Amino acid sequence: MVEVDSSYYALPTRGMAELWAERTPPGHVFDVKAHAVMTGHPTEPSRLPGLIREMLPADLAAKRRVYPKELGDEVRAAIWGWFLDALEPLREAGKLGSVLLQYPPWFTPTGANAAELRGARERLGEVRGAVEFRRGSWLSARLQDRTFGLLRDLGLTYVIVDEPQGMESSVPLIPAVTSPELAIFRMHGHRAETWEKPGVSAVERYRYLYDSRQLEQLAPAIITTAHAVEHVHVLFNNCYANYGTTNAAQMAQMLREWE
Repeated sequence: MVEVDSSYYALPTRGMAELWAERTPPGHVFDVKAHAVMTGHPTEPSRLPGLIREMLPADLAAKRRVYPKELGDEVRAAIWGWFLDALEPLREAGKLGSVLLQYPPWFTPTGANAAELRGARERLGEVRGAVEFRRGSWLSARLQDRTFGLLRDLGLTYVIVDEPQGMESSVPLIPAVTSPELAIFRMHGHRAETWEKPGVSAVERYRYLYDSRQLEQLAPAIITTAHAVEHVHVLFNNCYANYGTTNAAQMAQMLREWE
C-alpha cells in the first residue's frame, strides 16, 4: 500500500486514479489524503482546477492562498465533489483504502468541530474515512472516551500516531479501534525540535529514522490492533532519502517474525 500526499495540495483527477489502479498489482491499496480545503486548511487558488477557480470572485482568485471560510459553501462542496469523483476509479477497483482527514492544530474539540466531522462523514458517503487529530486535547482524560465514541458512531477510523510529545499539537500514541474494518498507524518520528517550528520544510520536520529498539516497542500495539480489525495500515513518512522505506521493511520483517 501507499499513502497519496499530493492530493492535499492539488485535487487529483480521474485519469490519475485510473492509472494508479492499472499500474498496481491486485490487492494494492491507496490511502489518499484529503485536499486541504476539506479539512480546514488554506489552499492556493492557482492550484485549483479551472472549473472551480472560475467560481471564485476575482479578488479571491488573485490571492496567494485562501482559507475555506473565504471560499463559501458552494465552492467547498464543489471541491469535495471533485475529489470524491476523481477517486471513483480506485474505489471501483477495490483499491481505495481510505480518505485521510488530517485536521490542523486549530481544529479543537468543540461542538462545531464535532459537527464538522459529522458533515465529513455525510460527504464521504460509502467511502471509508480516517481522522488524524493535530491537537492533543481531543485525547485528554476528560474527552478521550467522547472522541472515540463519536468516531465509532460515525464509522470513521481513528488514526493512531507516533510523534513528538509535550506540545499542544502532540497526540499520544493510543491504539484505539473505532472501526472494525480498518486501523491506521502513522509514524511521524520524534524530531521534537522541528515539530512545531514555523517555516520548517516537510523534509526537516519528518526526517527521522527509527532504530530497532523503537520499532520493537511499537510492534506490540500493531499486533494487538490487528486482532481487532480486518486491516491495519502502518505508514512511515517517506520525506527523506530511504528512511521511510527502510523502516517499513524493518517493521514488516519484525511483524512476520512475531506472528
